[in-house]
Amino acid sequence: MTRLPFLTLLLVSLFVLTLEAKTKDLYKVLGVEKTASQREIQKAFHKLSLQYHPDKNKNKGAQEKFAEINNAYEILSDEEKRKNYDMYGDEKASPRFDAGHSQDNDGYTYFTSGGGGPGHGQNTFRPGEWQSMGGSGGSKSFSFSFGGSGGPGSFGFGLNDIFSNFFGSDTKGWGQFGGFGGSTRSQSGPRSSSKNIRTINSQVFQKEITEQGMTWLLFSYTPSLKGNQHIESILEEVASTLEGALQVGSINCETELSFCKDLGIYPRRAPRVFIYSYISSDKGSLVEYNGELAVQDLKSFCQEHLPRFSKRVDLRHFEFPSVTSEKLPRVILLSTKKDTPVIWRVLSGLYRKRFILYDAQVQDVTDPTGRRLGVDALPAIVGWLSNGEKHVLKTGISVKDIKSAVNDLSILLDGFEKKNKKEGTRKAKTSTEEKQIPLLTGSNFDALCGESTPVCIIGAFRSSRAREKLESILSMVSQKSLTRRQNSAFGSRDSISYALLDATKQSAFLNAFDKAGFKSVDKLLVAYKPRKRKFASFVGEMTIEEVERFIGSVLNGDIQFRETRKKPVLKQES
Repeated sequence: MTRLPFLTLLLVSLFVLTLEAKTKDLYKVLGVEKTASQREIQKAFHKLSLQYHPDKNKNKGAQEKFAEINNAYEILSDEEKRKNYDMYGDEKASPRFDAGHSQDNDGYTYFTSGGGGPGHGQNTFRPGEWQSMGGSGGSKSFSFSFGGSGGPGSFGFGLNDIFSNFFGSDTKGWGQFGGFGGSTRSQSGPRSSSKNIRTINSQVFQKEITEQGMTWLLFSYTPSLKGNQHIESILEEVASTLEGALQVGSINCETELSFCKDLGIYPRRAPRVFIYSYISSDKGSLVEYNGELAVQDLKSFCQEHLPRFSKRVDLRHFEFPSVTSEKLPRVILLSTKKDTPVIWRVLSGLYRKRFILYDAQVQDVTDPTGRRLGVDALPAIVGWLSNGEKHVLKTGISVKDIKSAVNDLSILLDGFEKKNKKEGTRKAKTSTEEKQIPLLTGSNFDALCGESTPVCIIGAFRSSRAREKLESILSMVSQKSLTRRQNSAFGSRDSISYALLDATKQSAFLNAFDKAGFKSVDKLLVAYKPRKRKFASFVGEMTIEEVERFIGSVLNGDIQFRETRKKPVLKQES
C-alpha cells in the first residue's frame, strides 16, 4: 500500500475539518428561521452575544460558542454572503462537497466550486489517481477542485481560515504553503456593508460632525481588537431605534492613527464608544461612554446627551416676543409632555444658530394661554418674526417616527426663516422712515406732554432691554392708524404723542401717578391727560397686539382714568 505524503495527509485532515465547520447550519446557530429578516438576525445575535460573551460567561465552551455566533452573524448579516451561503453553503461561493453525483461521471464524486461541474476545477483527480483513503461504500474515489472565487492561488473553500486558526492571525510564511497562496482578513473589524454605521475619517469629522448641531454616536477601534462586531451590533440597534435623532459612525484608528490620537480616542485594549455632545458646549465635544454595553443603557446615555438649546418656559409667566433688535425669529412648541420632546431637542441643535427656541407644557387646548395664541390642537408650533408678528405655524402635529418628523418640521422652520429674512429686508428699506420715540426731559416736556396735548403715551423703563422693547413697539404703533369710534374725543393721529421715560432717573415723576412709583415693574405704559391731570397705566405683556389694544381703549374712552396724586414734574437735567 502506498503511503500518502505528509502534506497530502495534512491537506485531507484540514479538508475534513473544514467540511465539518461548513456543514453547521448558521441559522440554527443564531436560533432563527431561514426566512428571518435582518432585524431578527440582529436581535438574535445581540441576545446570544450577551449570553456567551467571555467577559460575562466563564463556563467551559462559552468562548467557542461566542466565536461561532460571531461567525454566523458576520455571514448572515451581509446580504451577499448570506446569498452565497443559501445557494452554495459557503458565504464566499467556494467549493462545496456534493456526494452521490453519479450520472455520467464514471461513479466517482466531484468536489466543485459553485456547481461548476466536472472539469471546471484547476486540480481534478480521477479514479486511480487518488485512492479511497480507507473509505468504505460505493464511491470509488474522490475528486477536488481548488481555486473557487478566491482567484488563482486561493484555497477557495476556507483552508486560509484553517491556517489562521492553527497558526494565529499572522499567516506570514504560510501564504505559499504547498504551492497555494492565501490571505486572511480580520473577522473582528466592522463590516463595510452596515447601512446604519458611517465610516468616519478626519475630513468627514470636520465637515459633517463638528459644530453641525447633530448628535453622533461614534466608536473607535482597530481591526485586531476583540469585540468590534459585538459593539457594532449594539450601535446598529441603537441607531435604528433613534434614527433621525442621531447618526452613528466608526473610526478605524489603524488607518486614521494621527486623527485618533489628536482626538484622544485611540483604543488600546478594547474599542471605545463616544457621543459628540452639545450638553456642555455650544460647539460640541466628545464624551466617552463607560457604562454597560447594553442597548437600553447606551440608548439612555444618547438621549441624555441630545441637545437642549430650547428654553423650557411656563406660559403663565412667559413674555411673548415682540419687536426687538434681534434678527432671529422665535418659535415655541406647545405639547403635553413634561419634558422637552426628543424631536424638539434634535431641532434645537440643528437650528440653534438660526432661531430662538422655546417649549412649554400645556394640559389641553382649553388652556387660556394656548387659546390666546390661536392654538386649536396639540402639539402645536407658534412663531414670531423678528418684527413681533405672530404666526401659528402648525397645530395637531402627528408623529410617525423621529426621522420623518424632524424632516417635516425642518421644512416648516426653513420656510419661516425665509419669511423672516424677507420681512427683515423690507424693514431695512423703511427703517430710515420710522418715527423715533423721544426721551422725555425737562426741555421737551411741554411740547410732548403739555396741556395742549390731549393724550401723552409714556413708556417708562428701568433697563436698557426694557427701553429697547418699548421703543420698538411704540415706534411701530405710532405709524399705524388705530381704529377709533366716530364720537371719540380725539379726531386725529396728531392728538396723541409718544415719549420714553428713564424711570431710574425720574422716579419722582412716576410717584405723581403711583405712591410706590411702579417700582415693582421693569417697564410700563402711562396714558396721561395733561389738561385733566388724569392717567391710566398698563403693566401687562408688552406685545404689539396688547399695546395697540390699550391705546385703542384709551382713544375710544373704554378705559377708566384716575386722578394723579400730584402734578407730574420732571427732575431737571444736571
